[in-house]
Amino acid sequence: MVAWIIGQGVVPPGDGTRAGPWFIGIGLVLALLGLVASVNLLFATIAVTYTIGAMMFVAAIFQLIHAFAMRSWGRMAFLIVSGLLYLAAGALTIYDPRFAAGMIVLLLAAVLGGSGIARVVFALGRHKAGWGWMLASGLASILAAVIIAMGWPFNALWLLGFLLVIDLIFQGVMMIFVGVNLRLANV
Repeated sequence: MVAWIIGQGVVPPGDGTRAGPWFIGIGLVLALLGLVASVNLLFATIAVTYTIGAMMFVAAIFQLIHAFAMRSWGRMAFLIVSGLLYLAAGALTIYDPRFAAGMIVLLLAAVLGGSGIARVVFALGRHKAGWGWMLASGLASILAAVIIAMGWPFNALWLLGFLLVIDLIFQGVMMIFVGVNLRLANV
């Protein structure tokens, strides 16, 4: 992993002893944020939903600004309508984060199920090296989609927060390990 990080230019050769503590520090912050978020999964879910709504709102504003730079009325009209719909979705997400969380969780289940079905079909159609792993991955995604769908709408109140917690903790631990390995490798 350390060789990959250095090879990708994330840490220049010879800077591992200086970069290591930064990786460790950022990793500790991320892991601690994950632990703090785990205390109240509903609050974490609402925070995720507000963040998504705010990003949609900002994206809509940029899209509307971009629309007025178009020279063609057809493109301008399409971008204005698209931007207004995005603005409405962002506003609705911010206005009612519980409803939005429910829709996001339902969309997550649909995407997991669809991607799982696609992987199963692809794996069964090609018996080449690794097809069993692809089949297992597809079946796991379908199982996750079914479990999420069966718990919907009740799991919408905690699932996004739980996924945030898992992501923050794992990313934090990964960065701590990278930082320690950079220091040990003395690169």
